[in-house]
Amino acid sequence: MKENRFPYFPNGFLWGGAQAASQADGAYLEDGKGLNSSDVQPYLKGLSNAEIQTIEQKGMTLEQVKAGVKDKTGYYPKRFGIDFYHTYPEDLKLLAGMGFKTLRTSLDWSRIFPNGDDSEPNTAALEHYDQMLDAMLALGIEPIITMNHYETPVNITLSYGGWPNRQVIQMFERFGKVLLDHFAKKVKYWIVVNQINMVQIEPFLSVGVCSDQYDNEEEALYQAVHNQMVAAAWIKQYAKSLGIPELNIGTMIADGTTYPATSKPDDVILAMRQNRLQYLFTDVQFRGYYPAFAKNYFSNRGVKLNVTDKDMQLIKANPMDFLAISYYYSKEVDSTKNKYEPADTSKNPHLDENPWGWAIDPQGIYNTLSQYWDRYEKPIIIAENGIGMYDKLEDGTVHDPYRTNYLGQHIEQVGRAIHDGANVIAYCAWGPIDIVSCSSQQMSKRYGFIYVDRNDEGQGTGKRILKDSYGWYKKVITSNGSQI
Repeated sequence: MKENRFPYFPNGFLWGGAQAASQADGAYLEDGKGLNSSDVQPYLKGLSNAEIQTIEQKGMTLEQVKAGVKDKTGYYPKRFGIDFYHTYPEDLKLLAGMGFKTLRTSLDWSRIFPNGDDSEPNTAALEHYDQMLDAMLALGIEPIITMNHYETPVNITLSYGGWPNRQVIQMFERFGKVLLDHFAKKVKYWIVVNQINMVQIEPFLSVGVCSDQYDNEEEALYQAVHNQMVAAAWIKQYAKSLGIPELNIGTMIADGTTYPATSKPDDVILAMRQNRLQYLFTDVQFRGYYPAFAKNYFSNRGVKLNVTDKDMQLIKANPMDFLAISYYYSKEVDSTKNKYEPADTSKNPHLDENPWGWAIDPQGIYNTLSQYWDRYEKPIIIAENGIGMYDKLEDGTVHDPYRTNYLGQHIEQVGRAIHDGANVIAYCAWGPIDIVSCSSQQMSKRYGFIYVDRNDEGQGTGKRILKDSYGWYKKVITSNGSQI
């Protein structure tokens, strides 16, 4: 441990962690749950990390999804997760043992509405989540709940073509209304959609669209996001009608900040334009309109969205209350190599990487928090931050200084952003208990303070083992970030 140079975390700051039902819960055959977009992603055995990443970026075809639905013998890791559905009482106690003030997780849409278009919710699922939330509150853990964390029911993809279909708006509004009716007095902070801008990188998980479902895929994807923003605005409007002052409805983005490769004007301008392609999502949800640069981008690429006056009136009247951000790495653009497209970036030669090629850039989180605060002046929740690494059990534990070094350096920069005015209210380390990786379906890509005895093929006891970082994070929380 060392002294934090920027120990400016306010009293009541929410220290904790984050996970997703789709990666942790498991129990995919229990209590009437339906399959969701994460449940049909198979483990890609025998491939390198780079090969897995390439396949993931291509998305899933319609036939692959249909095959996944029918497959009863292949291994689909997210169907099993770490069995949090059953182990949450013990797992929550382990988190409380670190002093957790908050836990961000999701309530699986496909568990509550198994097909997405069901007329009534699954009461068994609601009862389960009632018990889970009560357990969190009893331990002094403030729930931050995501309504959809890559859990779109597969039926919505197969029967409706995913989120580009405007019928899905009403299905999700029904889901959101059920959540608020049942849990609004227990949950103050709601994130409507996880990483709404990740449609640019993970279209199937984000909006349930297969890579071969639409002739103009880009148009379909941005239409899907627009429909999500309409649903989010309706949910915000409904939340206001409940008359609960402490109820907050927010949006979330995955930070996609890019740096210019050099000081050449072409590089600087390309980086600025790339960054605006990330801001467009939050510009719409906080400012209530599509900025001119977004309209120009759509026009130049043949993207024609079905955006009604009623949509925009609803969005304008119901801006989001807070911004949630996931931050893992920064990116770079070089005008001689990269195009003006969201996912077209280059490696930064000045930064080290983890085994999956994710750059390590602590100052990037200071930059990100500062930019978003300056742009919107809305409260910020760090909804995810962490480093995936291979862990090795030694002497009955995991010695993981690489994790504490990464997190400590990032927490220091969060304090720096707060000192410079950013209203950051929570810090959620990603995957405090090891879970299945979203991007690679691997258990071996570990983020947690708590090791789970399970390998990439689902073998293991499931036993929880405290890593060195467990005690370290407990001291961070106890000192309110003054020790890192």
